[in-house]
Amino acid sequence: MKISKTLISAGLVLLLITQGCARLPSKPPATVLPTLTTVPPSPKPRKTYQDLVVGFSQIGAESEWRTADTISIKQEAARLGVDLIFMDAQQEQDNQILAIRTFIAEKVDVIGISAVVETGWGDVFQEAKAAGIPIIFVDRPADVAPDEYVTYLGSDFLEEGRNAARVMLGLTGAQANIVELVGTIDSAPAVDRSRGFREILQGFPGMKIIDSESGDFTRARGLEVMRSFLQKHGKSITAVFAQNDDMGLGAIQAIQEYGLKPGVDIKIVSVDAEKEAFEAMIAGTLNATVECNPLLGPQFFELALKVANGEAVPKRVPSIESIFFPYNAATILLTRKY
Repeated sequence: MKISKTLISAGLVLLLITQGCARLPSKPPATVLPTLTTVPPSPKPRKTYQDLVVGFSQIGAESEWRTADTISIKQEAARLGVDLIFMDAQQEQDNQILAIRTFIAEKVDVIGISAVVETGWGDVFQEAKAAGIPIIFVDRPADVAPDEYVTYLGSDFLEEGRNAARVMLGLTGAQANIVELVGTIDSAPAVDRSRGFREILQGFPGMKIIDSESGDFTRARGLEVMRSFLQKHGKSITAVFAQNDDMGLGAIQAIQEYGLKPGVDIKIVSVDAEKEAFEAMIAGTLNATVECNPLLGPQFFELALKVANGEAVPKRVPSIESIFFPYNAATILLTRKY
């Protein structure tokens, strides 16, 4: 028997209506809340120079080099608008440890430090790490675990010592009785410059280091120690390796007082390349200076901003340096900033 499609459709509609009416609830259904989606927190806003807070612990003001370094740090902070908390340690490690703890309490974004010595820091770097404050070594590093600092910006002191030895070989024809004016005992530049100097000379038996003593990177101590060397060794001294220009300038004065000609009777090589070293080369009293660049402010704050924003930086960032001699000292002096 044929049943019309219209009749079937009508029946289905009626059935659905009657069933739907039969199942109406006696009370309204409970409201179903939508599922909540957890929205991740907004990423930490990126720091700019204007809202960057940096603590910097400087060694002191033991030399013209250090003074130039301090000026570079302060001037660059002012130029960029960085909030800089600067503390001068006056050559004392305890003051630097106190400075780091002060920076932690102040909740700075980054700590910069030029370490007065390599060892003896105890737990203070771990304290900074626990507080989540990264540390950048500037000029002088400390002998701490790699995870206790993010990067080291500065010179290759070992290579500076090697370069001084290479220059000395050329000046003396590989035959010399050398006295060494060493920097601050246990400081990174003193340790590495001595090591690099000896590394090159070990293959030259005619190059003899007949005495070595700390002049603490100061001109006054350099003068005092060189006087002592001359009293002890007299005219047998034919060369001086001064681990910075200030000690070298002190040595020049002592040699002149002794009645000898610095740069002629006694060859002198120093490190730093300060303005006064260029003046000494022009005067013929200094034979060469190996550059150690103190103008680290721009590189330091560039690194500090990257570190504060969680960007990866190299573990070692070298400064660009050269070696200078008397023949072009007058020309180069005109361009020196320190």
